[in-house]
Amino acid sequence: MNKNIFKYDEWKRAEHMAVRECVGYYLFTHQIMEVTGPQACEFLDYLYPNNISNLKVGRDRYTTMLNEKGEILDDVVIMRMDEEKYWVSTLYGTKTDDWFYEHSENYDVETYEITEDWHMFSIQGPKSKDVMNKIAEGGVDDMKFFMNKSSVINGIDVILNRGGFTGEKFGYEVYCAADDADAIQEVIDAAVKEAGGKEITEFQVFAWTLPTEAGFYYMRDLNRTNPFEVGLEKNINWDKDFIGKDALLKIKENGPEREMVGFEVCDENEDFYIRSKQYGGPGEPVYIDGEEEEVGRVSKLVYSYVNNLNIGYILAKKDKLHIGDHITIHGTKCVITEKNWLNR
Repeated sequence: MNKNIFKYDEWKRAEHMAVRECVGYYLFTHQIMEVTGPQACEFLDYLYPNNISNLKVGRDRYTTMLNEKGEILDDVVIMRMDEEKYWVSTLYGTKTDDWFYEHSENYDVETYEITEDWHMFSIQGPKSKDVMNKIAEGGVDDMKFFMNKSSVINGIDVILNRGGFTGEKFGYEVYCAADDADAIQEVIDAAVKEAGGKEITEFQVFAWTLPTEAGFYYMRDLNRTNPFEVGLEKNINWDKDFIGKDALLKIKENGPEREMVGFEVCDENEDFYIRSKQYGGPGEPVYIDGEEEEVGRVSKLVYSYVNNLNIGYILAKKDKLHIGDHITIHGTKCVITEKNWLNR
């Protein structure tokens, strides 16, 4: 990958920095699975390792979804919409639908994919709260992080959710009926631009550069890993049964074999090429300088517009790479860092 794809793209830079410094919005509807029924909670609590049983109506929870080997199949946000109704926000609705079907036989639940019925606008950045207070009836001052509620925008019923995939302190999602999307976007667009922000049109910005800069993962980063390897073991409730628990207990006892680390390119060469898994394939192999053993593969390589650095992730053998280590990847000088480039 040539870093100029990001560094000298002023369009991407402007959209990225609108979110960091002001406000930006984009339309990116995740696939939504609706789970209903008297045993919906018990069903989800078995499928997901995080604690779903204590999730209150109007609140959300992030969790992974595992197979029997303890490997991550998906990472999702579960929203409790009512006593017996949940939404599961995923990027892999077909796979999730199949997984639900395979494991729902012993539960009194109904599951549906409702993605086509809804559109989701994400409004992110320091001024996003001001925008939402202007357009949503009743405002959003009462909304804590990962809270959802019904509201009205310009006479149209919507569902608001405080959250997002950018790492910003303030960020909101607006769910509306598909038929109302054009009308809702018109209101959001006007309010965002009046606040000095803009629409984010680049997928590589809202799915890659903004999340990675905040230390977030895209599912491709997590594929065939387990929670211990990627630092998500805190999202596990060990006091219940869930799919993959036995395998994870063994990993917990023995320790993970791999770990996800951050890195930065510190080479002055403008024309380096480092393959990363986000574009397909296994990613560039990583070696410790002077040694022949492959210690990892490059999972992600994007650009931090806040720090003006090429940044990314390496999935490496455990304890082979440490923060501050200088390495060479495909002839390019790099350094191992923390996986968060916003809190510096």
